[in-house]
Amino acid sequence: MKVTKDAAAAGRRLFRLCSPSGKLDEDKLRHVFKAVAERKPRNFKGILVTLQRLVRLDLAQRHVIVESAQQLDESTSQNIANKMISEHGEGLTFEYKINPALLGGIRIRKGDDVWDGSVKARLDKLSNAF
Repeated sequence: MKVTKDAAAAGRRLFRLCSPSGKLDEDKLRHVFKAVAERKPRNFKGILVTLQRLVRLDLAQRHVIVESAQQLDESTSQNIANKMISEHGEGLTFEYKINPALLGGIRIRKGDDVWDGSVKARLDKLSNAF
């Protein structure tokens, strides 16, 4: 759906109102979605699409995926979680996955950021150097 500049700007303003301290307030967000859906201002569909996109991006920025070749022990996963929370703040959600293709090490994804310390990444880098 094509979103006009006005609708996108209104959606961004409403999103900023729902996250005054940098953390998204779900109650305010529900109220905003309900108010926009009920009042149906001009380009309300574009406003809702913009709000939905911004919420999805915010949730992705707060979700951390930790991939490893083997199951991580409790202390290692807790150390990773503590380090990520200290660097990026509270409110992060963690998902741990096993990916045997990594061969060893770990890969951490948070939103669009990737920290790859896997053996596979090192081998790929080495093969690309030749």
